[in-house]
Amino acid sequence: MPWPQATATGVGSMPGADPLEAANVVVGELPDLPHLPELPGRGLGADIIGRGAALLVDLPIEVVPSGYRTAAKPGHEHRRAVDLIKRDIDALEEAVERSGARPPAVKVQAAGPWTLSAGIELPRGHRVLTDRGALREFADSLAEGLTVHAAEISRRLETPVVVQLDEPSLPTILAGALSTPSGYGTVPAVAEPDARDLLAGVITTVSEATGQPVIVHCCAPRPPIGLFRAAGAQALALDATLLGGIPASLTDELGEAWDAGMTMLLGLVPATAPPTLAEAAKPALEVVDRLGFPRSILAERAVPTPTCGLAGADAEWARRALALVRDVGKAFVEPPESW
Repeated sequence: MPWPQATATGVGSMPGADPLEAANVVVGELPDLPHLPELPGRGLGADIIGRGAALLVDLPIEVVPSGYRTAAKPGHEHRRAVDLIKRDIDALEEAVERSGARPPAVKVQAAGPWTLSAGIELPRGHRVLTDRGALREFADSLAEGLTVHAAEISRRLETPVVVQLDEPSLPTILAGALSTPSGYGTVPAVAEPDARDLLAGVITTVSEATGQPVIVHCCAPRPPIGLFRAAGAQALALDATLLGGIPASLTDELGEAWDAGMTMLLGLVPATAPPTLAEAAKPALEVVDRLGFPRSILAERAVPTPTCGLAGADAEWARRALALVRDVGKAFVEPPESW
């Protein structure tokens, strides 16, 4: 991985609407792996689907009463989403310049192909993922857009860029529980091999273009760890506070992934309630103990993060949360005697 031991990072979203303020906090608290902050509080176009759509190449979208929909030309919200990302990059570049030090790497986040295609409708009102041709076109366009996005940030910040694909909707898609846009039915379940292959195509394209590992993030209670690993993800981002009750089969998948050398970004600090350092680290310690790994694996192949995005936190707690995950990362390398 392009970052050193004792590294921590954020998941993606931050509170507020000021990109420079958010970037200064992220760069200041997470010097080894700052992330491009997302500010969904700015409204349409700033949410996970709007930002993902803004990265698509030659696939414009518009906003209709039911949500985002493909269009013949970019709508106002699409143009706004593109502009917001440009402002975010400018703010991150300014924050890095102010810090006086180039980070070893920077992380950017975007909706993965399944979550993005689940959140956008075709002109006839069906979700993109229900049309094989459109689904493939969207996945290819997303991969191309991400490579351009990462290359621009890498050039401007003069540092490697690591891409994180957010797939919060994939467990629902695999279970056949995704509702239709009308809300009166559900979309048929997607077979795991199909889900794996489409995701693998995006991971391969982005990883080869950036020369860096690709992270897949899913903070659902039952993340498809084996599928992500089979798709070629080099690192997984999970909510570690939800791993205590996972079934034995998923525990085995987690252990196999870690044993195979994957890095785990472990969500440990909640978005609202401030825990102590020991309380924050406890889920990670319990996971490695249950899997039978030495706790030193946390220093070697774990990166602490908040449990999910911090958009719902206030500005003070968001800063404290990032400072706390940084302290947990240091504690993984130099554990307190009480551990």
